[in-house]
Amino acid sequence: MELRYLTAFVAVAEELHFGRAAKRLQMAQPPLSQQIRQLEKELGVRLFERNTRSVRLTNAGESFLEPARTVLDDVDIAVGAARAAGRGERGRVTVGFAGASSHEALPVLTRAVRAAHPGLELVMRGQTYADVALAKVADGTLDLGFVRMPVNQPGVNTRVIEVEELICALPTDHRLAELDRVPIAELADEPFVSFPSNAGSTLRDALVKACVAGGFTPRVVQEAPDSYTILALVAAGVGVTLTLTSCQHIQQTGLVYRELAGRPTRLRAALAWREDNTNAALHTVLGIAETALPTPD
Repeated sequence: MELRYLTAFVAVAEELHFGRAAKRLQMAQPPLSQQIRQLEKELGVRLFERNTRSVRLTNAGESFLEPARTVLDDVDIAVGAARAAGRGERGRVTVGFAGASSHEALPVLTRAVRAAHPGLELVMRGQTYADVALAKVADGTLDLGFVRMPVNQPGVNTRVIEVEELICALPTDHRLAELDRVPIAELADEPFVSFPSNAGSTLRDALVKACVAGGFTPRVVQEAPDSYTILALVAAGVGVTLTLTSCQHIQQTGLVYRELAGRPTRLRAALAWREDNTNAALHTVLGIAETALPTPD
């Protein structure tokens, strides 16, 4: 059954006049009458009683009217949804992120997307560390990933959204907690708490590099999957750690943050996406992110 037959039927049923219905549909009356006859033939029932003076619905026509309207309304909804998705106003974007480093940026982005286009769905993939997020973006598993620079992955675009600094987290009763700035060499004999070495965490890599530059290899006595747990372990006195300024919102009894002495180590957080990703919703989210998460000066 062709949709144009349903459109013709609803127009005639609402106008109860073939001439007015034809004018409404911007077509000639003979083709309209032919469509109604074809529809009646397909259904095997008469939909209208008509003569030279009047047109009225039969019982079958009255029963058919509301379902026909529903079908046409559903088609309009489907067409609208498809066009909105084509414009990037509807659809799904998978986002990979990890822990506390996304604490500020991620809610800002999700709220901005929801406000601009409620039909867009952000599917969150937590515990996706930067290196893993980059790999998943590259292979198409993720649309968008929170990563750390530098990124040297062919076919992947990035935009920096935050510049963070490496700092020290200590138990409040630690001997170095009284210092405003901690020389990293003073941590040489300390037990460390950090992310797993095989998790793809750029923060773990930055911690090791900073310690090696300070003249020692960190002794990691406990690993944990996220910054919240790591900092809770530091507060409990298990060890010390190097974390990022973006994690200072985590405030726990027994925990203090201190800057590192010397030249600061800065890490750049970025959004990453495949250059050839054709998901229109992704490009809408990227446009929103440019305003919600602007690149720092």
